[in-house]
Amino acid sequence: MGLHFIRPDTKIDFVGFRYVAYCVSAALILLGLASLVIKGGPRYGIDFAGGIIVQVKFEQKTDMTQVRQALDDQNLPGLVIQQIGAPDDSEYLVRTSSSEVSSEDVRTSISETLAQKLPQAKGDIRRIEMVGPKVGADLRGKALEAMYYAILLIAIYISGRFEQRWTAAGIMAGGLFLGIAALQFLGMSTSWLIVAAMVITLGLCLYLRLTYALGAVVALIHDVLITVGVFSLLNKEFDLTVIAALLTIIGYSLNDTIIVFDRIRETLRYGKGGSFGQIINDSVNQTLSRTILTSGLTMIVVVCLYLLGGSVIHDFALALMVGIFVGTYSSIFVASPILLHFRRNPADEAVMTKAKA
Repeated sequence: MGLHFIRPDTKIDFVGFRYVAYCVSAALILLGLASLVIKGGPRYGIDFAGGIIVQVKFEQKTDMTQVRQALDDQNLPGLVIQQIGAPDDSEYLVRTSSSEVSSEDVRTSISETLAQKLPQAKGDIRRIEMVGPKVGADLRGKALEAMYYAILLIAIYISGRFEQRWTAAGIMAGGLFLGIAALQFLGMSTSWLIVAAMVITLGLCLYLRLTYALGAVVALIHDVLITVGVFSLLNKEFDLTVIAALLTIIGYSLNDTIIVFDRIRETLRYGKGGSFGQIINDSVNQTLSRTILTSGLTMIVVVCLYLLGGSVIHDFALALMVGIFVGTYSSIFVASPILLHFRRNPADEAVMTKAKA
């Protein structure tokens, strides 16, 4: 027997709350999008926008406020100072979005300023890295492509795995390829190309009635949009570590969704009766204990990482915290109800008939 702290015969009406959940999700997404529009897009870190990173180690204990005050009059655009290591290490990352000066000029400027204003601390520059704006733009495009292809492959897999419609999944992939090729021919930018590809994917899932794939993809897009919106509202930077967190969220959210989908499919296969809404409710209730245990234990680890992991992975842990919560929520209140709204009745009957036979 599995471990349960919530009885599997619990009868919570999750489907009945779906419209309330839709309103909450829509409000969160619109709030995040409004923040992005007002701020002119995400606040990109040096990885994507280009700039210079300088790692400084002080021999004497020095706090972040002292370092910032010493460097404030250097006119370094987008200056961000992060502490790394233990608090007593007095080691910092100095980030600037300036890419118009050489790294050696920045090294000299910072070194001389610290020696002049914090002579007793004896700051030593350990490392300096420079990312050009062209490299940053390429990284941004590759990051968007990585998220898109992850979601596309997930849609194809779920269509075959849960609906046994590999042909329809292949048609979706082919149609998407032709649509993207046409948009590339028209010269659409990478960012808008990815947005268009998402819209085409959702449209093809809806047209081909790939309901399981549609539910999973909508839930994943929902999770990413809310996480990005929270980062925009908190004025956090987007860098490669945040993209890594978003890809992790996609995988984690999909795991929860597949658990619920698998139980729905099993219930349909054995034909226990009841409306499709009741089947979804029963399936979610039966997997609720496992879902909460998995998410809860993972959240404990991520919270410890957030509190104790240091500033370098602070944003990574924050993205995971938001994503785990939203991913668990979307598996129950977004992905599953979409099956109820868009399922193909004949296909479901065919599955049940085949299982009974």
